[in-house]
Amino acid sequence: MEIRRVIPKTSDLGRTTRWHRQWRVYKQHRALIAMLLPGLALFLLFSYVPMYGIVIAFKHFQITEGILRSPWAGLENFERLFMGNGFMNALRHSVLIAFLKMVFVFPSPIVLALLLNELRLTWFRRTIQTVTYLPHFFSWVVLAGILFPFLGSDGGFNKLLSLFGISQQLWLLEPDYFYGTVVLTDIWQSAGWGSIVYFAVLASIDPSLYEAAIADGASRWRRIWHISLPSLAPTVIIMYLLSMGHFLSVGFDQIYNLMTPPTSGVGEILDTYVLRRLLTMDYELGTAAGLFNSIIGLTLVLIANSLVKLYDKERGLW
Repeated sequence: MEIRRVIPKTSDLGRTTRWHRQWRVYKQHRALIAMLLPGLALFLLFSYVPMYGIVIAFKHFQITEGILRSPWAGLENFERLFMGNGFMNALRHSVLIAFLKMVFVFPSPIVLALLLNELRLTWFRRTIQTVTYLPHFFSWVVLAGILFPFLGSDGGFNKLLSLFGISQQLWLLEPDYFYGTVVLTDIWQSAGWGSIVYFAVLASIDPSLYEAAIADGASRWRRIWHISLPSLAPTVIIMYLLSMGHFLSVGFDQIYNLMTPPTSGVGEILDTYVLRRLLTMDYELGTAAGLFNSIIGLTLVLIANSLVKLYDKERGLW
């Protein structure tokens, strides 16, 4: 009886070897994978499972029938959305506030990190860091409770301005001052926390680069321009690309808590518009507006990433 030896194919051996190699890697890092699983589960539960509700934007939603049984509406809800004045006003305000925040709020953590990096007194730098970080740990409900008395007619800010002969203003009740108040309070609340990433990058720069620049006679501004800023560039690009995904989400908590009846005409944004549609049980229009916001964010990320890769192929998100 002839006995034949079965030799596995080279491709099968390659797949088996690759599978064993990957399994060894997973087994080696099983503790890290176990730490990742709860966060991954929460991400799937709260970010992907709710996407099922997007179908409401394309239906005549009826609570008694549920999402699947409700009749299809096609693009009728989006036609209703774009024909309404409320949505276009909210979109206009969102774009304006987003542009102002991109110009003034986004660079503020970078500027703060550069300033902190230039401080040589350790105790003073740590004090400034603590003071600037602190507002981040309070919700906008608490911060609004602080800002309304402070910016009121008899508040501390008006009393300070009166020392310079400036008349009192109702800063949170005047539509003309609303956008400026939103930008400045957002810088106050987020600049300190946002500077952590940039300051960590600056702290990792080789001190010999600064020493060599000083030996060559470079001024402090030259050292910032030629050493600090180029080192921050990759991190700034990544943070910029990530922020573009939330371009039209200009801060629901902040706007909702700082908006007053006199400023509602200029403070209505897409997020508050969606909330009001949900409160009136117009779920189709609210879902359509939220889906539009997400599509714009995704489009802006794709465009910004493509532009960055045209400049430098190594600095995009993918």
